[in-house]
Amino acid sequence: MSEPDDALSSGALDAREDHAPGDEPMEDAGHWVRYANLGLGFSVILTVAAFLIPEADILYAPAIPAALLVLAIAQMGVHLVFFLHITTGPDNTNNVLALAFGLLVVFLIVAGSLWIMSHLSHNMMPPAQAVMRMPL
Repeated sequence: MSEPDDALSSGALDAREDHAPGDEPMEDAGHWVRYANLGLGFSVILTVAAFLIPEADILYAPAIPAALLVLAIAQMGVHLVFFLHITTGPDNTNNVLALAFGLLVVFLIVAGSLWIMSHLSHNMMPPAQAVMRMPL
């Protein structure tokens, strides 16, 4: 038997072959612990930075909300990559599509709610005093 046939019969995965999702080679537990600790470290650093930026005179005062927004987006990225394991790999296509659909639904709900509330005041009946003063 040749060498490729031996690998095929042993069930070993080759990085050059196309695999089904979930058919990845086994990784040691140390990899996941290291990955989780790295994500925890990034999260703690970003959280501490978010608390220190408004208190310290590091940034120009009007730039503080923008800096906090950037830190919040970075925090979401850390959580997606290190804890939810959302990556750009071919086996995560369904996860990324589900995340994108969820974001679309949240955006539509929030934008629709804001649109409805902004038009509510325009379509409301005028106060009773204004109705009394209106000519018939």
